[in-house]
Amino acid sequence: MEFQKDNSFVTGRLKSVTYAFKGALKLISTEHSIMVQFSIGILISILGYIMNISATEWLFQTLSIGLVMSIEGLNTAVEKIADFIHPNYSQRIGFIKDIAAGSVFFAAITAIIIGLIIYVPKFT
Repeated sequence: MEFQKDNSFVTGRLKSVTYAFKGALKLISTEHSIMVQFSIGILISILGYIMNISATEWLFQTLSIGLVMSIEGLNTAVEKIADFIHPNYSQRIGFIKDIAAGSVFFAAITAIIIGLIIYVPKFT
């Protein structure tokens, strides 16, 4: 069966959103790292509600959660592609996977710093 592209703007966009939503659900339901990040995001959002953070703080917090989860998703995609292309251990593939994981590390450290900036003053 041949894949037919939907050239209609509205239905084409709706299909794209559907695929993106299915991908997000697959990430949340199958990947442990995303499950952890999603859970942390929920808990931090509850904390934000309890601590009555400002609109600006909500913007930074939401951006941080989205950034970490997005990069974690890209990292997962890189790992899956690398494993598909070269299922056996390879130093070169390992290097690529380490770089992808490093990008998640940078996003996570940034999110932690933003979280500390938001919440430490509220507890002191």
